[in-house]
Amino acid sequence: MAARATRRVRRTSRGARLLHTGGYLVTFALLLTGWWLLAGGEGRPSPLATVFGEPDTRVHVWFGWALAGLLVLPVLVWRRGVARFLRETFRVDRGDGRWWLRLPSGAFTGRFARHDGHFDPGQRVANVLMAGGLMVLTVSGVGMTMLHGGPVFAVLGRIHRWATFAVTPVIAIHLLVVIGILPGYRGVWRAMHLGGRVSLATARRLWPAWTERSTTPTSDAPRSDRRASTLDDRHRSETPDANARTQ
Repeated sequence: MAARATRRVRRTSRGARLLHTGGYLVTFALLLTGWWLLAGGEGRPSPLATVFGEPDTRVHVWFGWALAGLLVLPVLVWRRGVARFLRETFRVDRGDGRWWLRLPSGAFTGRFARHDGHFDPGQRVANVLMAGGLMVLTVSGVGMTMLHGGPVFAVLGRIHRWATFAVTPVIAIHLLVVIGILPGYRGVWRAMHLGGRVSLATARRLWPAWTERSTTPTSDAPRSDRRASTLDDRHRSETPDANARTQ
């Protein structure tokens, strides 16, 4: 009996994946050099500073400006995407409370409560904390580069430090989720890699309503999307194994 190919659904666009990749590479460099300096490593170069042949303070500033550019780029180039991101991040649905109650068990069993958004309620909170925290870090960091000491510099330094303390555990939890250590989130990493396609089973488990909207052809959908969906449906109907499962 021929094995059925795993059907996948595209979760993210190429632009979003490139932006995400640039964002986490820059953020990793900032966290490495920032925590190195906070731990008293100034004067003793970190591995990244050794690669660039520059002090950690200078490397940190370079990547700080790179992060500022990545935060401004979507506003200039993908304004519709930014508006959609904000709308989906700040939405509140009636079933969100049930989702949170089921989260501790769902993270291990994969049996999450249904939600209706593009992001699950946990992702929405993470979006606010990470994006907001990175914006605070960027603004305070840019302000510090413009000043040379003084009371305002000291205040910005404290804000920058406390924002680092707040953002770091959120990013660590995000990595724990996407790596797939928790069985309920296994396969989620593909949403931002390898074409941005996740298996249909993973999509249904994590984003049920979004999956239904994305896999149901409508008269308003582009012809190519409707044709792809129709071909998928035809493939399923012609596969003996698939027919056996649906009976």
